[in-house]
Amino acid sequence: MASRFVRSSKYRHVFGRPTRKEQCYDNIRISKNAWDTNLVKVDPPLRQRKFVTSLTPSKANPTYLSVNWEASGGGAFAVIPLNEKGRLPEQLPLFRGHKAVVLDTDWCPFDDFLIASGSDDGKAFIWRVPEDFTLRTDEGEDPKDVAPIKQLAGHSRKVGHVLFNPAAANVLATSSGDYTVKLWDVEAGSPRLTLKHTDIVQSLSWSANGSLLVTTSRDKKLRIWDVRQEAPAHVVPGHAGAKNSRVTWMGEHDRIATTGFSKMSDRQLGLWDIRDPKEPVGGFQMLDSISGVCMPFWDDSTQCLYLAGKGDGNIRYFEYEHDKFEYLSEYKSGDPQRGVAFLPKRGVNMHENEVMRAFKTVNDSYIEPISFIVPRRAEVFQGDIYPPVVGTKPAMSAAEWFDGAEGLPPKIDLESVYEGEEPTEIPPTSKPVSRVPSSSTLLSPSKKETEPTPLKREPESLKEPPRPSPAIRSPPPSMKEQTSSIAALASKFDDKEDSTSGEDDSSSFEEVAKPVERRQIKLPEKHTQTTEPAAITRKISSPISPTKLANPISPSKPASSAPPPSSASSQPASATLPGSNDQITLQDIKTLLETQSRTISGQSEKIALLTAEVDRLKTTIGDRL
Repeated sequence: MASRFVRSSKYRHVFGRPTRKEQCYDNIRISKNAWDTNLVKVDPPLRQRKFVTSLTPSKANPTYLSVNWEASGGGAFAVIPLNEKGRLPEQLPLFRGHKAVVLDTDWCPFDDFLIASGSDDGKAFIWRVPEDFTLRTDEGEDPKDVAPIKQLAGHSRKVGHVLFNPAAANVLATSSGDYTVKLWDVEAGSPRLTLKHTDIVQSLSWSANGSLLVTTSRDKKLRIWDVRQEAPAHVVPGHAGAKNSRVTWMGEHDRIATTGFSKMSDRQLGLWDIRDPKEPVGGFQMLDSISGVCMPFWDDSTQCLYLAGKGDGNIRYFEYEHDKFEYLSEYKSGDPQRGVAFLPKRGVNMHENEVMRAFKTVNDSYIEPISFIVPRRAEVFQGDIYPPVVGTKPAMSAAEWFDGAEGLPPKIDLESVYEGEEPTEIPPTSKPVSRVPSSSTLLSPSKKETEPTPLKREPESLKEPPRPSPAIRSPPPSMKEQTSSIAALASKFDDKEDSTSGEDDSSSFEEVAKPVERRQIKLPEKHTQTTEPAAITRKISSPISPTKLANPISPSKPASSAPPPSSASSQPASATLPGSNDQITLQDIKTLLETQSRTISGQSEKIALLTAEVDRLKTTIGDRL
């Protein structure tokens, strides 16, 4: 009974657990720039670096946390090792090189120590984290800043977003205030493709195989790009509100999720089908009336969507099922956040059934980890909540991707990481293969020769059986016939008439073998083969069928010579022999069946009238009471 009212889900009881202040990252000066970005980027901790050098799908690094820093003398950002918790030193080694404030950062998914940044100076830089990097230095030693290893110059205005391709190595997308998104070959340091918009891009997200890109812009349009064609596949109206909107691709699904505002400034959640994105699936879902921008984060392994709002301390999460978002729960906190980053599942603590971990900025002074845990009492690996995740190898190189290659990167089995072993690599799923049109076109010529014969004749053969076997042609026996057959069977076991009972028993056993001879009568007419079995099998229980079948088998024996089992059974038998002593025709059987059907229909009408009368009496009695 509970399943009718409560939806079954593994993550229905997930709860958020905050972290003590001593285990947070304190004494941080987060940038106060008003540009709409997440401010922090993060991925799995150092404890897995022994086995894995890079396991992240996107926006990730296995060891570090990047933070947009409030610095003077140009822009800078900080890289914090995840194992260095507590209060950080006053002087930190910063990543300096931009001439203006840093607006966004992103970790390379296939190189732990490679990170990209975008700045208000109109440039994107590529950085490499030094080996054994730490924030703590010896006494009297000044921290050494890190310089970029490559500059990507091509935009005429500020670079607001940087995002690595999740499937191809060294492919970077940058959005700018010049209304363009450029795709860079990081090794060559040159832009290869340009996607032109009509207004500032507010958010962008890659598909799982890195072939498509979705963007939202200030002109309230949602664009789905086939990036290597440098043209949008779809341009549809997005959220109607004037405030910023965000978008995230839902992993390997052909769905995208957006957050934005309505004309009445209500926060909304939208689910879009990329094949037909004219309007969201099921319309926009109203969230609340808070004015802060809602930041969406998709976890492809748990099929959950996390929404964190700027200016409020709550994080709500939904589960994607049956093409809609099912609300799970909400983490509530009194400390508002400006920036949030989520750790992919391969970096969580699997021994405590932690499915996600968020890092939120608090008062622009420290970063607090929040663990989302499935409440289970288990001391073994939970494979149902820890499916395989994206591994260390890209699906293709940058040159192959720009030439038109597609594919998903291989994955790793988290059970091997849980046991402390070297991660086991799993080949990617076969979703891209199913979309390849060549497989269907190769089979189409052979199908053209075979499809017309079986597929067109099978419906005709299916239409023919209803003709000989409708319920009207073979109705069940009437009440009189049933009572007569029961009386006939009871008379066979009467102890008072020993001689007659023996004869009846012998005749009944002889009649059992008669259905074998029954087929010989139907051989002259092929049409009767489809109609007679249905009619005869339904009348085996009645006493009419033995007398009818006895005459064709032994024509020399008159019908009156057969001893009737009872007086009740003789009446229907005489009615079925209208002037024919030698042979019963099919027309006689049909006539009898039609009369029986009319009798049953009449009885059904009487029953319906009686039922209606009973209901009427019940209502009148109920009204009087």
